Formats: sequence, C-alpha cells, structure tokens
Amino acid sequence: MSGGGPTGTGRLATVSWVTYDLANTIFALGVVGFYFSDWLVSEGHPDSYLAAVQVTAAAVVIFLAPWAGARSDVLGKRVPTLVTTTVLAVVATFFLAIGPVWLTLLMLWAAVVAVNTGSVVYDALLVDVSTEANRGHVSGIGVGVGYLGSVVGLLLGSMALDVLDWGHEGAFRLIAAGFLLFAIPAFVFIDERPGVAAAPLPTVRGMATRLLRSWSMARKYDGVVRFLVGRFLYTDAINTLIGGFLAIFVIDELGLDRDFFMALLGVAIVAAIVGGIGSGPLIGRFGPMRVLRFVLIMWIAAIAAGVTAAVTGVTDVAWVIGPVGGLALGATWSSDRVVMVRVSPPRYLGEFYGLYATVGRFATIVGPVVWAVIVDAAGLPRSFAMAALGVFVAAGWLILGKVDDSVRDWTAEDLTFLR
Repeated sequence: MSGGGPTGTGRLATVSWVTYDLANTIFALGVVGFYFSDWLVSEGHPDSYLAAVQVTAAAVVIFLAPWAGARSDVLGKRVPTLVTTTVLAVVATFFLAIGPVWLTLLMLWAAVVAVNTGSVVYDALLVDVSTEANRGHVSGIGVGVGYLGSVVGLLLGSMALDVLDWGHEGAFRLIAAGFLLFAIPAFVFIDERPGVAAAPLPTVRGMATRLLRSWSMARKYDGVVRFLVGRFLYTDAINTLIGGFLAIFVIDELGLDRDFFMALLGVAIVAAIVGGIGSGPLIGRFGPMRVLRFVLIMWIAAIAAGVTAAVTGVTDVAWVIGPVGGLALGATWSSDRVVMVRVSPPRYLGEFYGLYATVGRFATIVGPVVWAVIVDAAGLPRSFAMAALGVFVAAGWLILGKVDDSVRDWTAEDLTFLR
C-alpha cells in the first residue's frame, strides 16, 4: 500500500479526500474554534463549560477511536464509518443553541465525538489516495485547502449573525449545511483498496481490551509510541487553543472585540493555507519529522507572543499569533500524519491511527483541565494558562528528537492488509 498509487478513481478520489478536509475544517474552526466560544461568552457562561464538553468527549474518543480504526482495518472499508460519523456530527451541529444550555452542550459533545472518530478513518484513507512519493504533497494540499473551510465557516457564521440576523442558532445551521455539502464527494468517489487477510471483527464490548492491545502492538514498532507521546504534548496545546480557548483569551483576557479576533483569525487562516500547501514539498525534501519539529518552534514563538501581549498590555504583539501560528498550524497537520504513516505498518494502519486520535483527544482532556484549573480554580490570569501550553509544546519537541521517520522496509506479514 505504501508504495502503490491511488486506487479506484485516482485523481478524483484524491480531490474528494482533499475536499473532505475542507468540510471538516468548516466544523472545527467555524463551530468549536470560534462561534461556539462566541456564543458561550455572549450568554455569560464560564470557560469550564467548554472544558467539560472537550474533556468528556475526549474520554469517549480515547476508547472509541482505536476500536473504529481496528474495525475499519478488518472490514477493509473506511468510507461507511466516515459517512456515519459525518452525518451524526452534521445533525448535532444543526441543533446547537436551540433549547436549554445543557442540550447545546450535549449536541456539541456528540458532534465532537463523531468528528474525531471519523477523523481516524479519514486520515487512514491518505494511503488510498496517494503514493509514497507524493504523500507529503497530498497531505499538505489537504491541510491547505482544508483551511479554506475556515473561511467558509466564518463567512457562513458571519452571514447568519451580521447579515441575516439569525443569531447563533442560524450560524450553526448554515455551518452544518456547509459541512455536509463538502463532505459528500468523499462518500462517493473514494474507492478503497480491498483487504486480503480475514480477521475477527472487534466488538464494542471489547473496546478497553482493544485499546490495551493496540498500545501493546505499537510498542513492537520502532518510533510509534515515542511519536505518540510527543504528539500528545504538542496537540495538548494546539487543540486547546483552536478548541475555543484562543478566542476567549483574545476577547476576554486581551480585551479585544470580536472584529479584532475575526481579523486575526483571517490572517491565521491564510497563513495556515500557505503552511499546509507549502510544507508538502518540504516534507518530501527534508522528511516529515524535521518539518514537524521546526514548526513546533514556531508554535512556541506564537504562544510567547500571546503571553507577552497579555503581560505588557501591548496588544499589537498579538498580531504575531496570526501569521506565525497559522503557518505552524497548517504545517503541523501536514507533517504529523505523514510521520504516522511512516512509522505504522500497513496491516495496522487504521488501528494505529486510532491511537493517533486517542492521544489527540487525551490531550484535549488535559489541556482544558489545566486551563480551567489555572483560570477558574486558581484565579490566575489566562496568560499563565497560555504559558503552560507553551511548556507542553517544548516538551513534545524534545521527545520527538529521537523518532526515526525514515521509510520502513516492512515484512511480508506487516504488508498483509486486513479485510
């Protein structure tokens, strides 16, 4: 698989995979990254509400993601799972901000669980729409084009709020429609490579056992566990920021309005598109790990700029977060999923991508909890919470220094794909 070309419909399958990245980002930044946080602030609810959703959703995904990935390995089909999780997320998003606050929190929780479970099989589909030679390029284009979804999500929300005066509930409904529209090509045009080796189908009841088995299996392959530990640390910071806490930091801590944040976010999105697409050739030339470690240094610089703006009161420094953080964001996702493909045997790709998603979600538990403890429990300024996220990124950078991302020479057993 790692050395072959795209299957089935070829270029159309690749374009459809890229388009799904756009759809997914409409939700990720349009809902979780901004408009839900904006709704939370406008309604006067505490930061801990968002933290509670992220933490409880992550707790479920930790067990659900490896099971979903392993199940897709055995079935030899990932698209049906992608369809199911996407539709669930779209429906849940449609009903946000309707009814009591607990219902909105429940709907966001369902959407976050569905999107992150679907991401496991979506990322694993990268090998079906790319070759070893162009995998970094395809991944980078997916991330770059995907961040156009941020623009779409922000425009849909702004149209509902500022033009049509539909309120936040209208914004969420438009975003849900956009998510579904751009997801449909992936459902139709990605033709997966069938598996050839039968295996027992994982059960829901055995999810905990499956999780332990997956980690035990990962230890047998050099670099997998170390990479996942490093990924936990840097995604702890990244997912916390893009999960809504950056919006809260800019608006409440720095005292800047929604228009400023929209402008800052616009700069970041453009930079993320450049970072995603531009990192593709760099990944091919220097390797995904070298690119990833470099962009983590950029993350540290962006976080430091935010802390400086809060401590000194020179809010213009916050503009650094946009271009630097945006470039780093696009390049991070372009490079780290290629690292995952490099270190994972094709036979267990879906299962190991489940672990990849698990550490990202576990990081989503730790990050918001750390933020909530620092801000809500200890009563410290949010600049302390931002600084803590910078420490996590730095620790991740150190751990990744010993991960070998060279192309593996897999055994015949590792190359025997399940069905």
